[in-house]
Amino acid sequence: MDVRPFDALLLVSFGGPERPEDVVPFLENVTAGRGIPRERLEEVGQHYFLFGGRSPINDLNRELLDALREDFAANGVDLPIYWGNRNWDPYLRDAAAQMAADGVQRAACFVTSAYSSYSGCRQYREDLYDATTGVQVELSRLRHYFNHPGFVGPFTEATSEALATAPAGTHVVFVTHSIPTSMNEASGGPGREAYQRQHESVAAMVADGAGAEQWSLAYCSRSGSPHMPWLEPDINDHLRELHRQGTESVVVVPIGFISDHMEVIFDLDTEARATAEELGLRFERVETPGAHPDFVAMIRELLGERAAVERGEPVERVALGDIPAWPDLCPTDCCLNPRSSKPTIGSADFAIGPA
Repeated sequence: MDVRPFDALLLVSFGGPERPEDVVPFLENVTAGRGIPRERLEEVGQHYFLFGGRSPINDLNRELLDALREDFAANGVDLPIYWGNRNWDPYLRDAAAQMAADGVQRAACFVTSAYSSYSGCRQYREDLYDATTGVQVELSRLRHYFNHPGFVGPFTEATSEALATAPAGTHVVFVTHSIPTSMNEASGGPGREAYQRQHESVAAMVADGAGAEQWSLAYCSRSGSPHMPWLEPDINDHLRELHRQGTESVVVVPIGFISDHMEVIFDLDTEARATAEELGLRFERVETPGAHPDFVAMIRELLGERAAVERGEPVERVALGDIPAWPDLCPTDCCLNPRSSKPTIGSADFAIGPA
């Protein structure tokens, strides 16, 4: 596969602590500039201490890197793969410096966040810009992939398998990370609410493909001021409401996440499961794509697609559902941060289309 003009791929992720002593410093990185007291961070850190003070996210990224390298080798893609995190080692700035030292001139960036929002897209693009300050490496972010078959397919497959052994009347609950309603309204551009619309589209596709008769969308991991409105319903509140309506069995599908990191194993496998047990609800949580072969192949396909675009060649953009394939570049007003305006990579002056 021709990947010119790229001479590297950069896996871009959130990062997470790998030792108990890393937990609070990691949370300080995540919340920098928000004035959150250390005692509050220590309270939040208890989630990590339940799992030995170690987030699974870095190990999951290592698994994905291994699978990517195997896939590249099997498909004749001779390209080095680097890895950088926004909030913990290995940091993006170190990855950029290493690429420059290795002679990399232009890298394609795969971000482990599939949807549009400030925290899931623009903030990554801001940090990628910062990482290349004073470093001679050009970075190009690969497009959003929420509606790519390589992302939708593994969820459909896993949901279908779960429903095959679930009792009649099982309700499928799709779950993603909650964000402030103001952030949702700005996602994709002012008033577009792309974050919520994208999730609703993916949930509908997975539900249809898996044969789900009853399904809904809920949210997890709410944080911040209780006075600020966030997307609802919370998964725990939603389970209580479903139980009140007579539901006896749920299959939970974490469509907002590519792998089983902390929001999945704590918010869903621990808290939501405990809520279901308290209510007497049968509870099953399906797997995220992780290193599923179709998901890994998708990354290679997105790389080849973007490389062809950069060479000026015609390309077919694969996308499922009612939302077209997302553009390679984001509009300059996409997913704006209301608190500050920072330079980013991967933006241009244009409109995506009608909301």
